[in-house]
Amino acid sequence: MPKTKSEIRFIFYASAIFICYFIFGMLQEKVTRGKYGETDKFTCVLSLVLIQCFVNYVFAQILMVSWKHEKDNTRTVYYFSSALTYLLGMVTSNMALQWINYPTQVVGKAAKPIPVMLLGVLLGKKSYPLRKYLFVFLIVFGIIVFMFKDQGKKTMDQTQGIGVGEILLCLSLTMDGLTGAVQERIKSESSPTAYSMMRNTNLWGTLISMAGVILSGEIFKFFSFVGLYPEVMIYIGLLALMGALGQLFIFFMVSEFGPLPCSVVTTTRKFFTVLASVILFGNVLLLRQWFGAILVFSGLFLDIFYSKGKAQPPKRIANK
Repeated sequence: MPKTKSEIRFIFYASAIFICYFIFGMLQEKVTRGKYGETDKFTCVLSLVLIQCFVNYVFAQILMVSWKHEKDNTRTVYYFSSALTYLLGMVTSNMALQWINYPTQVVGKAAKPIPVMLLGVLLGKKSYPLRKYLFVFLIVFGIIVFMFKDQGKKTMDQTQGIGVGEILLCLSLTMDGLTGAVQERIKSESSPTAYSMMRNTNLWGTLISMAGVILSGEIFKFFSFVGLYPEVMIYIGLLALMGALGQLFIFFMVSEFGPLPCSVVTTTRKFFTVLASVILFGNVLLLRQWFGAILVFSGLFLDIFYSKGKAQPPKRIANK
């Protein structure tokens, strides 16, 4: 039976999201965990985030020119707050990769519904059905199983810095939750379009991170590192490009097919990214960790399908 144009577009968007974020994930691990020369590592995380925000801003600006949109009346303080927490979430997530491997980061970041839900209850005074709490518990339990450290297998070298990556990951999740809370406030008060929100958030993200790299002096360290290893700019440029293209195709999918199919696609690609990282970078997972990962993604899928009747096309771009 021949496929309709709608089905072909869905397959194209889904494939594009898979490819963009597959390459993004591999490049992110290459940049943040790879070795340059004999022992050097890339640690200019704020500079990396600055480039990502700038490229995202350029893409969002192109979207603003390409499509008609209403005037955005969102208060500047909301975009500043959203950009600040968004930046801190990205920085801590990238920093965590210096201590944990990419599969652990992906599974940990899959717990984003937890802080969003907690902050929704505490700050937004929202209520959720019991079933949603059970799904979130499944995600939490799966992450605990995945990240549990076998005490008897540690060596002296492994004990140094234990827990730093996990702490940074928790901070990143907290920032994600705060970003979600601010964006919900923006949606309820002014309902800007997705590309307007993407543009303004990344504009402020670019300005804040630019101030950060200058005031901290990281800009000199970054240029010095690039001078020694110019190939890193190719990796960073491609990483930023894949991230922006991925967000673009997510926007297309949400606009045409709604948030549910998009959530299924993005959640599925995270699982396959874990598999790819294991195969390509030798990040071997224990049987217990595979079980934990399956629990996490099962909880995510159950939550997605349970919410399908209530989902409405969002006014902001979906999270990757």
